[in-house]
Amino acid sequence: MPSRKSTIDTAAVVDNLNLILELELAGVCRYLHYSLMIFGHARIPIIKWMRDQANEGMDHASLAGEHVTTLGGHPSLKIGKLTESHKHDIDQILREALEHEHATLDQYYALLEKVEGKSVWLEEYAREQIQLEEGHIAEVEKMMRRPGDLKPAR
Repeated sequence: MPSRKSTIDTAAVVDNLNLILELELAGVCRYLHYSLMIFGHARIPIIKWMRDQANEGMDHASLAGEHVTTLGGHPSLKIGKLTESHKHDIDQILREALEHEHATLDQYYALLEKVEGKSVWLEEYAREQIQLEEGHIAEVEKMMRRPGDLKPAR
């Protein structure tokens, strides 16, 4: 438990963690759905990557929920916004995934702002998740590039 817990706004942090929990669960649903909608000669490696992302999202959701209960909160049963373009080409799927990754990253940064300098435990958690999310964004952006194109996709 953070030794300076009383200096954080616990209710605001729990709300933020619940938003993260909801977004991570939405990511699980998204990546599983996307993996089911991939067809073509590159299907096997792409669905493996997407299912790995879904599994990682479940781990991230569990961790966020654990932090909620440690702080005395109640984990959300909601799932973040699930939108679908109904366009299942890989480029569209990656654009949707990238949008979702950015939304999740924003919530981890919001958490960091709330706990920075107040709770090493939560600050390190937020920083680690930010590092992972930024890595996911970098990977998706690379996947969106055309072979041989060194220029970033964004």
